Amino acid sequence: MPMHNPPHPGEILREDVLPALKMGVGDLAEHLGYSRAHFSTVLNGHTSISAEMAYRLEMAGLSSGRQWLAMQSAYDLWEAKSREHPDITRLEPV
Repeated sequence: MPMHNPPHPGEILREDVLPALKMGVGDLAEHLGYSRAHFSTVLNGHTSISAEMAYRLEMAGLSSGRQWLAMQSAYDLWEAKSREHPDITRLEPV
């Protein structure tokens, strides 16, 4: 069953990972090779986690890259389903 309103993966990094590591935003950003400003946009849900960032998180031992991308995909799909769309009917094979 799909999750209702899944969290942005940046929220998980901000709320769970950073406190567990006892690191600040700038420290983890630097460790991963990102600017604090760019990393903050991810933590605040304004930017998606890219495949590159997911891989860097994996290299740092913070779960797998696939897991981060799966969380991002679940969030993106939920967001898409929440928006207005044209009336699209299901296609049937001929």
